[in-house]
Formats: sequence, C-alpha cells, structure tokens
Amino acid sequence: MSYAIITGASKGIGKEIALQLASKGVNLILVARSSDLLETLSKEIAAKYKVKTDFIALDLIAEDSASQLLKWCEAKQYAINIVVNNAGYGLWGRFQELPLENQLNMMQLNMTAPVKLTYLFLPLLKKQPKSYILNIASSAAYQAVPTLSVYSATKIFMVNFSRGLQYELRNTQISVTCFSPGSTESEFINNAGMQALKETADKYTMKADLVAKIAVDAMFKGKTEVIPGLLNRLTVFMTYIMPKSLIEKIAADIYEKHLPTK
Repeated sequence: MSYAIITGASKGIGKEIALQLASKGVNLILVARSSDLLETLSKEIAAKYKVKTDFIALDLIAEDSASQLLKWCEAKQYAINIVVNNAGYGLWGRFQELPLENQLNMMQLNMTAPVKLTYLFLPLLKKQPKSYILNIASSAAYQAVPTLSVYSATKIFMVNFSRGLQYELRNTQISVTCFSPGSTESEFINNAGMQALKETADKYTMKADLVAKIAVDAMFKGKTEVIPGLLNRLTVFMTYIMPKSLIEKIAADIYEKHLPTK
C-alpha cells in the first residue's frame, strides 16, 4: 500500500491537491505546521474518500525536518510513490527593506526543503513500479519581479531543478512535473503582505480546486512543465519575446506603486 506525501497540505493548493488525489483513491500523508488543521483534514478526507490518511506537523524551515519526515515514514513502514513539494511562501517589498532572516527562511522553504525531501525520498520512490514528483513553482519564475526579487528567484530555481531532474530520471519509473500557477485562491496574498494588491489580483485569480486538478492530471500524464490558464501562459510567452528590461519595468509599475508608504 503506497502513499503520497504532500507538503503545505493544510490549506490552499496543497489541500486541494490532497482532495484531488484522495478522489482518485490515493492514500495520503499530510505535512504542514498546524497539527490541528492537519488532523481535521485527515479525518475529513478519510471519511469522504475511504482512503488511508496520516499526518505529521513539521516546520520545513527547520534544518532537520526532511530527515525527521523520512525517519517517521520509515518507522511506520510507509511505501511512498508520490512526493508533492508544495510548501512555500513569498515576501513582498524592496530587498533591502525586508528582514534578511525572513528572506533566508523563504529560500530555505522554497528551495532547500524540497531539494532535501526529493533527495531523501528518491530511494523510496525507486522501489515502486511507478512514482511521481510534483514540484509547485509559480508563473513568477519566468521573469525577474522587482519587490518579489528573491521569491521569483526561488521559483525559477524550482523550474530548472525539476527539468534537470526529470532528464536525469528519464529512463526510470519516476516522473517529475513542475507546475507553475499564477494568482490562485490561497493565503499567499495575506502571507506575503500584499493586501494592497488583492483587488487587482482577484481579477485574474484561478480557483484553487481547478488549479489542483490541472496539477494532478499533469503529474499523472508525466508532463514536465505546466503553466495553467491561458492568461498565465500568454504572460509567460511575452517574457520570451519582449526585452527583459521592459518586462521588469512593467512588473515594477504594477508592484512598486502599491507598496505601503513609510
């Protein structure tokens, strides 16, 4: 009996991915910081979809969290055939005005944690007849975004890491998919301190359940890189044909003018 691990599973896209997988009969291991939210969600999913569920509360910013998760899975003798690296967050503001520690923590969660998890769980994935890695990036990965400079940099890291890993594993039973959504129903806006942009973002926001369905379907189809939504794909396409300096100016005009004044 195999399980899917989902990080950042307590809400937003992570929660919806969990629901999508459960609807397909996939057993789940839910990972996030809030034990209460995880316990509630775990019980709801088990009751509704009749799948096996378990959860562990971990702060993936902690250096040894990936090792803790592996040891926990091994102690319970869980077979793992899906790893969803979804946990992450953004910080909005001018680079030098944001606390360095917060930015380093964001880099840890957005890049280092999924790399560690992937590295540690690859041996378990290789034991299964078919396995999947789903990395959640962002449409912000495809350009430099002033005031989201570090966040967008962490996401292009995930795109390139995923593509390189997929090629390395091309002759194995493990498929790697990088999924890069645009604005999606979640707590991202609030967590990033971007409430001033909420009205603008809401015009282009996709439903979290739809985004999750596209992500899960793409993973099972073995797609390497996916950007959901026509507008998001068009925006990314424009970054390839327009001068980078112009793209960056357009992004700055959108984001900088909404920064809170001090």
